[in-house]
Amino acid sequence: QVQLVESGGGLVQAGGSLRLSCAASRRTFSRDGMGWFRQAPGKEREFVAAITYINSTYYADSVKDRFTISRDRNTVYLQMSNLKPEDTAVYYCNAGPRIPGTKEQYAYWGQGTQVTVSS
Repeated sequence: QVQLVESGGGLVQAGGSLRLSCAASRRTFSRDGMGWFRQAPGKEREFVAAITYINSTYYADSVKDRFTISRDRNTVYLQMSNLKPEDTAVYYCNAGPRIPGTKEQYAYWGQGTQVTVSS
């Protein structure tokens, strides 16, 4: 069974930085996309960023110019800078074959890691 394990979440002050990592195992994702979603309390899960297997990147408008997604083999990273309180959420790793009819949403999910940004 595919496993996606996130790490790097935590508590940070506004304006600070965090780097999330997601390590995938039991399957190679060399021909798949990898990305991140987030879900804040009381809100729906939303797209944050994605990177395809040819390293094309996509970002939500709300994080563009502040977050950077990258990958190395079966690990995907999300470098988050200039964090804002509204970035507070559980961040989920997402990887695998793209789900038809969606924009850069993939088949497998991690368990999530909490990011809390204090003002």
